[in-house]
Amino acid sequence: MTAKRQAIIDIIQKSSDHLTAEEIFFKVKKVFPGIVMATVYNNINVLAKEGKIRRIKGIGSCDRFDKIIPHDHCVCSRCGGIIDLAIPSLTEQIERVLGKKIKGYRLNIDYLCDKCEGIEA
Repeated sequence: MTAKRQAIIDIIQKSSDHLTAEEIFFKVKKVFPGIVMATVYNNINVLAKEGKIRRIKGIGSCDRFDKIIPHDHCVCSRCGGIIDLAIPSLTEQIERVLGKKIKGYRLNIDYLCDKCEGIEA
């Protein structure tokens, strides 16, 4: 693994936020000042495809990236804000309904966050 890819993984692992590619770029740039945005995009795409980081598809906004740990996401359908949600027995429930083992799943729950709930549409 290249040093730049490892730096991207480390940044995502240490973050408590769901970072955009641009946010990752500015953090990586502190370690590799000469890095360009295209390099960050290429690397996060490879890392997401390999399952080393998790891509959270943007809803009305850009994609965000997260560490690989068992959890799901609630995504505000107005502002795109994301919070983590852990549903411990969901894998077992899905497997019971399907009647077979699953490799994994991605669950994004659309909702309105507290901030957006009070805003008129």
